[in-house]
Amino acid sequence: MPSFDAVSTVDWQEVRNAVDQCKRELRTRFDFRNVDAGFDMQDRAVQIHAEEEFQIEQLVNILLDKCARRKIDTKALGLGDIVAAGKTKRRLATFSEGIGRDDSKKVSKCIKSLNKKLQVQIQGEQVRVTGKKRDELQDAITAIKELDLDVPIQFTNYRD
Repeated sequence: MPSFDAVSTVDWQEVRNAVDQCKRELRTRFDFRNVDAGFDMQDRAVQIHAEEEFQIEQLVNILLDKCARRKIDTKALGLGDIVAAGKTKRRLATFSEGIGRDDSKKVSKCIKSLNKKLQVQIQGEQVRVTGKKRDELQDAITAIKELDLDVPIQFTNYRD
């Protein structure tokens, strides 16, 4: 039977590339000359640091721009609070993966409201949809794309 998985993942290589591009742009920016500011890639997060809060906001905008250009959905980006430590301010940008319990229930409810013969299975942080006809699965993908979820959704493992 045809099926597909609805997942929410982040391409970490693309995130590293975006952070590297941010660092390069930061070196060429005139307004950040002789300023202690930068991006540090940590485990599944990006640490942003600068001397002032408005500089951190500018760095966040640079990060969002580079992520968008590298086709990383900015819905996956979560920004923490600005924390002052000495003379520098820090902000943690985390990338979320996986479909949460509430979002997977929304997806399941949306598919069941289509009145098609589709089976929905919530498997941890992904949702598997199975049906007899390919057209019904394509209708389900369209309906999921129209949902307003907190996480970006990709469709993988499409089987005939």
